[in-house]
Amino acid sequence: MPLIAAVRPAPSRRKIKRGHPQKKTRSTIIAAAASVANRVCRMHAPTDAGPIYEYDNGDTRMNVTAEHGAPAAAQSHHAGSLTIVQGTALYVGAVLGTGVIALPALAAEIAGPASLVAWAALVLLSVPLAATFAALGARYPDAGGVSTYVRNAFGPRAAAVVGWCFYFAVPAGAPAAAMFGGAYVASVTGGGHTTVVVAAAVLIAIVAAANAFGVTVSGRMQLVLSALLVALLLAAVLASAPHARTANLHPFAPHGWLAVGQAAALLVWSFAGWEAITHLAAEFRHPARDLPRSTGIAVAVVGLLYLSVAAASVLVLGPTAGASGAPLAELIARGIGARAQWLATAAALLLTLGTMNAYFAGAAKLGAALGRDGALPAWLAHGSQTGGVPRRSLALIAVLAGCALGATVATGMGPKPLVLATSGNFVMVYLLGAAAAAKLLPRGAFAHRCSLVAFVTAAMLFATSGWYLLWPLLVTAAALAYTRISRPAQSQ
Repeated sequence: MPLIAAVRPAPSRRKIKRGHPQKKTRSTIIAAAASVANRVCRMHAPTDAGPIYEYDNGDTRMNVTAEHGAPAAAQSHHAGSLTIVQGTALYVGAVLGTGVIALPALAAEIAGPASLVAWAALVLLSVPLAATFAALGARYPDAGGVSTYVRNAFGPRAAAVVGWCFYFAVPAGAPAAAMFGGAYVASVTGGGHTTVVVAAAVLIAIVAAANAFGVTVSGRMQLVLSALLVALLLAAVLASAPHARTANLHPFAPHGWLAVGQAAALLVWSFAGWEAITHLAAEFRHPARDLPRSTGIAVAVVGLLYLSVAAASVLVLGPTAGASGAPLAELIARGIGARAQWLATAAALLLTLGTMNAYFAGAAKLGAALGRDGALPAWLAHGSQTGGVPRRSLALIAVLAGCALGATVATGMGPKPLVLATSGNFVMVYLLGAAAAAKLLPRGAFAHRCSLVAFVTAAMLFATSGWYLLWPLLVTAAALAYTRISRPAQSQ
């Protein structure tokens, strides 16, 4: 059975004279193209799923997916609206999170100037992880993201687990990120804990409102935020550059080389996010082309900014870098003086909004996809289609995030437990996502090799995660219990 059938184009409105070869030529060309595609697919397509071929008539896009050697039902849907630039901005916002505000100082405290080695290593390790998820998103563009890939590889139960782990990580992580931004607001205004909480609540409300208008508005907001953020970080680095001293690199590893590994474990938080935009893959105008390009640009931008800020922290601040609670503010202060605190607060708020916006957009789509697939209540499925706005899923995320923020206020525990719980969930997502990629991607291809490296990296993180894996294990148990209870009800 052929893997792709020729799609007859809509007839031209222009009258075709009898005997004119135009119509015949078009059909011949399309049939020949389909034949070539079939031959290439037989030679190179994996046995479990084939590539997606697109036919675009200007209004709708037809996807024909080869699944287990037979053509899947073609599904007609409107093309997405995200551009390469907007996708890059969402990626930068998802990965370049609140870690850049404080982690350069914390890493320098652990490993001294040798922390730069840890930063460089994490940048390099993020390449295979980003490439893996980009390849999966381009090959299987769906709102389910990593959950869809795991479903294709291991079935619906595993998909429910990874979907729940990601979906319920966002309401826990969002208040923590919002409180990091709120702390900068409290610092610049002289407020206390109440200011932190109020600012965090406002940030959550802003991001939820922006995403309620759809991914196009969210993408435009992210584009503005990312542009301002990149400008502020570059300004901090360039303004402080005249004060850099190579003498601050000595001694290079004052706490030994083992400390570099400890610093790297800490910095993993800064590089989380490469999986977040996979849930928006179908929202790109041309996922197979635009998603890998957006990913490649984002890897370069994020790597450059992280290394620049980390290097400036060590070279400019010297031995005091490890003792700084706000290294970004000190870098700006060295360059331009008294206005540093306001600029650092602006940078912190941009980082917080950018990170939360990207995760809210991706998680809202994921929740709708999980509702569509039966892994969550069907009520959440509204907005799962390309171009749809998953307002119900978004509302649930916002409510749960508000509850998590309220819990931190009531217990006085602060954001740290939320960060640890979120990290545990993402380790589970990375591990299962990389395993799915190793099974689904064509063997021998660059993306497949990247998936193997990503799997080994995720396994190492999983092995060293410690007690905070309790939360993802509880989420896993809940997901399996829900699917076990709901499947019989759905089959009746």
